[in-house]
Amino acid sequence: MLLLTACQTIETSNEVSQNSPPNIVIIMADDMGYSDIGCYGGEIATPHLDALAADGLQFRHFYNAARCCPTRAALLTGLYPHEAGMGGMVSDLESDPALGAYQGFLNDSSITIAELLKSAGYATYMAGKWHVGEKPEHWPRQRGFARYYGLISGASSYFTLIEEQPRTRQMVLDDQRWQPPAEGFYMTDAFTDYAVSFLKEHTRQRKEQPFLLYLAYTAPHWPLHALPEDIQKYENRYQVGWDSLRNERYRKMTDLGIIDPTFRLSPREASVPAWMDAGEKEVWAQKMAVYAAMIDRMDQNIGRVFEQLKQAGAWDNTLILFLSDNGGCAEEISGRNLNDPSAKIGYPGSYVAYRKPWAIASNTPFRRYKQWVNEGGIATPLIAHWPAGITQKGVVNNYAHVIDMMATCADVAGIQYPSQFDGHPVKPLRGRSLRSFFAGIPPDDQERTLYWEHFGHQALRQGRWKIVSDAPDNDWALYDMEKDPTELQDVADEFPRVVEHLSTGYQQWAQEVGVRQQQP
Repeated sequence: MLLLTACQTIETSNEVSQNSPPNIVIIMADDMGYSDIGCYGGEIATPHLDALAADGLQFRHFYNAARCCPTRAALLTGLYPHEAGMGGMVSDLESDPALGAYQGFLNDSSITIAELLKSAGYATYMAGKWHVGEKPEHWPRQRGFARYYGLISGASSYFTLIEEQPRTRQMVLDDQRWQPPAEGFYMTDAFTDYAVSFLKEHTRQRKEQPFLLYLAYTAPHWPLHALPEDIQKYENRYQVGWDSLRNERYRKMTDLGIIDPTFRLSPREASVPAWMDAGEKEVWAQKMAVYAAMIDRMDQNIGRVFEQLKQAGAWDNTLILFLSDNGGCAEEISGRNLNDPSAKIGYPGSYVAYRKPWAIASNTPFRRYKQWVNEGGIATPLIAHWPAGITQKGVVNNYAHVIDMMATCADVAGIQYPSQFDGHPVKPLRGRSLRSFFAGIPPDDQERTLYWEHFGHQALRQGRWKIVSDAPDNDWALYDMEKDPTELQDVADEFPRVVEHLSTGYQQWAQEVGVRQQQP
């Protein structure tokens, strides 16, 4: 594969995309680690995503916002989540605003990708997890989507809806609450059923109109639920344990060119036992088998979407973007008391997560996981595919961020980002278009500054340098991302002026976007 660098340029011919705006399909996985899919080093069967990557672009350093709802807010608006009203967790914020100090839904100072594209003549569809506003006045059809089917709140059982006090899980079809059937329901399949249905309806009724489809899966977010035929594929795969799996993935990633020798494999955390010392190995292996089955099923369903695009004659002029909302999840959910101990892991009645040891494996070769702003929490695969518009394929080495999605969609659609919308001023766009990468021409500015904050976890990256702090009153760690992209050597003591300069910039940004300092 070709590694794109800052100095490469090529001549391009983009006749199809110049003549007609592309369709846009954004597919997001939930709580999926950097190395889980095959084309990023994983052993899980993801042939449709692998084929997409082989015929498109893979970003080596693409960033999300560390957790579900902040990333979704940033993707939809092109703003940092704090500016869009989503700095914390929506589940906490809407039930008790004092816990988070953010409003917990997208504000009127932002415009969504759907609102922008709809104003320019796009048909707009969404299926999947919303998670950026739970009241009806904040649902997808109020923010630009013409059709919607999915889960309004955070993750739930894949086989039914579980009421988890004090919250109410809601599924919605357009503007009406929708109850899953008692039998034969699996959420990943259902999201795809409706996504494909929307595309078929579009082909029948308005084929010449460009469309946006935002397909936000809950897979592989806990609870670990999968279909028996998918679980069976992996029943014996993870007896090797997390240590061997990390080494296996690391070697494959190097062979694929997704990483190079500067990406040293991070050590196992002290709180995680060596596999040889772990108890209940069968239980641990079953958890990872179900997690793998969930990703496998998601890829099968993505293949259904791809097939519909091809049948409709839309494949060549559709920009497809695939990513995850944060790294693998280390959360322990046993305190929720929703698990039936007699139910086999992965099947109805069970309600468990795969936890820290496997999350670290999912995020190979990085440190940490969801919620943290080390690379394990914020690094995501990004695959970009557009036969009519991407002329340079391979691995992109430059870094980019989920705030760039809005700018990219506006750019390829030929739409000017507005200063106001629906009678309200709109905050200036934070992201930048990725379109230059599609022609093998990275942007001139290789020192762009990116920022993160989530419940007191803080980071800034500027060129080769990245500072990270686990809490507002902690010292900053400094990493040289060119020499040490897995953040294993803190060089803050060697470069105090760099730390001072970057930390000052971070504080200015935090004040500008309205960060409320909170402990994680």
